Order: sequence, then C-alpha cells, then structure tokens
Amino acid sequence: MRLTKQTNYAVRMLMYCAANEGRLSRIPEIAKAYGVSELFLFKILQPLNKAGLVETVRGRNGGVRLGKPAKEISLFDVVKVTEDSFAMAECFEDSAAECPLVDSCGLNSALRKALNAFFDVLAEYSIDDLVRARPQINFLLGLTGENYRKPAISVPAA
Repeated sequence: MRLTKQTNYAVRMLMYCAANEGRLSRIPEIAKAYGVSELFLFKILQPLNKAGLVETVRGRNGGVRLGKPAKEISLFDVVKVTEDSFAMAECFEDSAAECPLVDSCGLNSALRKALNAFFDVLAEYSIDDLVRARPQINFLLGLTGENYRKPAISVPAA
C-alpha cells in the first residue's frame, strides 16, 4: 500500500504545528520548511480543519494550530481524512460483484486482515510520538527561540 503525497504532507504539517506548540504556524513557513507549494498545503488544510485536527485563525496575524493535543491525533486519524480509497485489489471495489468468488475468496479476506493490521499500527502512533522521537525537529524545521522543543535528555553537569 502506498500513501498519497497529501497524507504525507498532512502528517508533516501536523508535526510542524506540534513542534511549534504555543504559537500559530503560518502556511508560508510550513511550505518553506518542507519545500512544497503553499497552494498544495492550503488544499490539505481543508480536510484537516473539517475533521478538527487543526484550527485556522484568519486575519493578518492568523495561522494554523492543532485542533487538539498532539497526543490525541493518531496517524490513523490523519490517514482516514486524507486517503480516498483503501482498495488494495479489485476485490475491495464496487466492481467486485462481477467476481464469482467475492464472498468466499481467501485473497479478499487476507488483504482485509492485512489492511486492518496496518490501521491498528497507525492508531498506535500519535503526532506527539513523531515529534518527541526527534528532539532536533525544531532546528531542522527552522523553528528557534522560545518555542524550541528541548531534548528530553538531560546532560550531567561538569
């Protein structure tokens, strides 16, 4: 299974907002950090906003922020919102009625089991998990100053 660019950048946008916790993120900043077009990110923003994964603030000083804590946004939540189809084979599509084996096919049931396992793993990981796992994420995204997420590792005093 291959996820779309929309899903990839939706996760990245949420990671940026989580790393930039405490202030609004602006689409031009996110686009620059990831080297992607602003128009593409605006397109992705709409379904994320509708699903409550992000909130947008309009106006001159507006921007985007997470709609709920990063710990409460799973990768499965994002995939559900951004992917159109999970048809791994023709068996999953409406045209499957043409197949005489549709109700008793071993392939169909094996693929469904695999897809459900995939979803279960995605549900185990939150946006916070992705950001916390990489303490250098703020530096890599160009986020500095008071919002810089400090590594969780403490360095012993000399």
